[in-house]
Amino acid sequence: LVQLEESGGGSVQAGGSLRLSCSASGLDYLRDCMAWFRQAPGKEREAVATMHSNGAGGTGYSHSVKGRFSISKDNAKNTGYLQMDRLNPQDTAMYYCAIRLYSGCSWSKGDFDYWGQGTQVTVSA
Repeated sequence: LVQLEESGGGSVQAGGSLRLSCSASGLDYLRDCMAWFRQAPGKEREAVATMHSNGAGGTGYSHSVKGRFSISKDNAKNTGYLQMDRLNPQDTAMYYCAIRLYSGCSWSKGDFDYWGQGTQVTVSA
């Protein structure tokens, strides 16, 4: 049974930082693609960062977070991370990690096989 569990969310003031973690069980490694999505109230779930299992250069960021967020993983711990810096109120959302087992990375939520329950991030002005 594959399970993903996010942690690290919370409330922070604009300009602050948070580091989200995604702990995976039931997988031998974070294949084939790990991604972070977010969903704000009344909005669609959107991908903000992706990382291919090979790790080498296989990362991508949405325009809204590029330069502020950084995705990474520790294969030994089977854990993925999302470092979020210079947060602003528009970053307020529930954040989810997701795993796609095959066929590389995608920006479409429908292409992912496993999801965590999410962790709330709230940024105040």
